[in-house]
Amino acid sequence: MTRFAILLGGDLTVTPRLKAQVRGARVIAADSGMMHAAALRLIPELWVGDFDSAGSELTMQYRDVPRETFPPEKDATDGAIAVDAAIARGATEIVLLGGLGGQTDHTAGLLGQSIRIARQGIACLLTSGIEEAWPLIGGRMRVDLPPETRLSIIPFTDLQGLDLTGVKWPLANRDVPVGSTLTLSNVALGPVEIGLRSGHGIAIAYPPQAADV
Repeated sequence: MTRFAILLGGDLTVTPRLKAQVRGARVIAADSGMMHAAALRLIPELWVGDFDSAGSELTMQYRDVPRETFPPEKDATDGAIAVDAAIARGATEIVLLGGLGGQTDHTAGLLGQSIRIARQGIACLLTSGIEEAWPLIGGRMRVDLPPETRLSIIPFTDLQGLDLTGVKWPLANRDVPVGSTLTLSNVALGPVEIGLRSGHGIAIAYPPQAADV
């Protein structure tokens, strides 16, 4: 397994759980996402973007990190460029840090991008430290969650044959159409198993944990 951590420019709360999720990962920073490197004690192997929001202080601090610069007017976000760089380097798992919350258009675009990543056979996790998300496509997956974690599944298309175990309100072979609120605000009892016959969606979790300060 080759895990890559992609540092994005959104809010990030550093917790013991988040540190464990990126331990041993190779790191790529997307523009101002480099601001999270120090708190995570990570040194990226690559820094990509148009550098319109990175700041001169970061540029000086990480001047030895190889950079790939792109024009501000481009047809992909800096985060998408970083993801493509990770995939080109053989990523089999991608953790996107700092992409949840903030501007809704960017968050929604990133969630859609995570589905594209998963459809390429690459495991994907998005995290802000207090909120986590995983793309759901056809197949089965196990998510290690602490008990009492709030868990929601959001359909991006009609979901067919959804199985959900390890939660307060389990489901078996359930169809969930787009716009349904059936799968909002469940509660994990521990590790959760999710199975899906077809469709695309997002699982979002809020693990109970304290910040590592």
